[in-house]
Amino acid sequence: MKKISLTSWIFIAMATGIVLGIAVPDFAKELAPVSSVFLRLIKSIIAPLVFATLVYGIAGTGSAKTMGRIGLKSILYFEVVTTIALFLGLAAVNLVKPGIGVNLPHETAQLAANKVTLSGMLEHTFPSSIIEAMSKGEVLQIVIFAFIFGTACTTIGTKAKSVVDWCKSLSDIMFEYTKFIMYFAPFGVGAAMAVTIGSKGIGVLFNLGQLIATLFASLLIFVVVVLGAVMVIFKIPMRRFIQAVKDPYILAFSTASSEAALPQAMENMERFGVPKHIVSFVLPTGYSFNLDGSTLYLSLASVFIAQAAGVEMSFGTQLMMMLTLMLTSKGVAAVPRASMVVLSGTLATFDLPLEGVALVMGVDTIMDMARTSVNLLGNCLATAAVAKWEGVELPTGDLEPIEAAIEAPV
Repeated sequence: MKKISLTSWIFIAMATGIVLGIAVPDFAKELAPVSSVFLRLIKSIIAPLVFATLVYGIAGTGSAKTMGRIGLKSILYFEVVTTIALFLGLAAVNLVKPGIGVNLPHETAQLAANKVTLSGMLEHTFPSSIIEAMSKGEVLQIVIFAFIFGTACTTIGTKAKSVVDWCKSLSDIMFEYTKFIMYFAPFGVGAAMAVTIGSKGIGVLFNLGQLIATLFASLLIFVVVVLGAVMVIFKIPMRRFIQAVKDPYILAFSTASSEAALPQAMENMERFGVPKHIVSFVLPTGYSFNLDGSTLYLSLASVFIAQAAGVEMSFGTQLMMMLTLMLTSKGVAAVPRASMVVLSGTLATFDLPLEGVALVMGVDTIMDMARTSVNLLGNCLATAAVAKWEGVELPTGDLEPIEAAIEAPV
């Protein structure tokens, strides 16, 4: 039993939920409290995790003195590429409309159409009380507060060390807390799938299949068009780059964990010819600021849930949602199922039904493999792009063995 991975248990639970929903729909509907408990536990992660990780990240590595020229170039690159990923996901989900016909409960969701406006959202972005923001799950307000708080910690230097260390400890605790919650994921996913099939019918699987297909197609377009353009613009040797990223990419895809592939990715990018000081800064930083696959997925999944709930979102509201996702996706890369946490917070901000997370969670493992591997690929390319931007001449031949790794001149 112990040899079966959590991912495998989630697949087993998903299949069990489908069978229960088809065979005994009345019983399946009674499992709603199980999925609700799981969703409440997921929601409990959001506020402390986002606050702690962002404050520690900004105070620990976010000052201009620490980041310097390479840091500014990296952040600029990250924001441009992730913004493109967000809008590509937004375009894909509005074109395909995979959520139409699901009919999620929309009593609260309807508020999103009436309540959220551009000016109101801008005003609502800034917290009047961080305690209130945390209690209500206002993720964007927490992000703004954490950003200013972290910057203040950086400004006063060593006086803030105890607070920054506390945030680091809190973030570590929340990572472990999240692992414990994820042990309950098979029960939550199985129950959610059973309730969905039992109440909506087996036809909902068609919508989920459309969602998966839309994500995979969008990620393929992103890799070929966007990342391909980056390689052309920065004149990065393609054959050598593919040799460098092949093994860590496969590891990230098969484990659905970009963290598992990080050590090998760092080693291979140094062998590729990127200087060690660039690799050691850009690649780990990218794990928080350059989640190309995850940001594309989040824009697609959030609008999918709005469509499933029957909410007509204006273009302005969708733009504000993209801004929210752009900010809230930073700093939680090390969390298992981090995208689920971010998605939950965004849905709460826009009064969209949290039941949508349970619906998407049923097939999230399949999508997680794709977006995680693209995250890794995008971060490896970012190290090469920043190196070229810094004037480093990258070798063009085949990748050398590890003992012949190249340290390019600074």
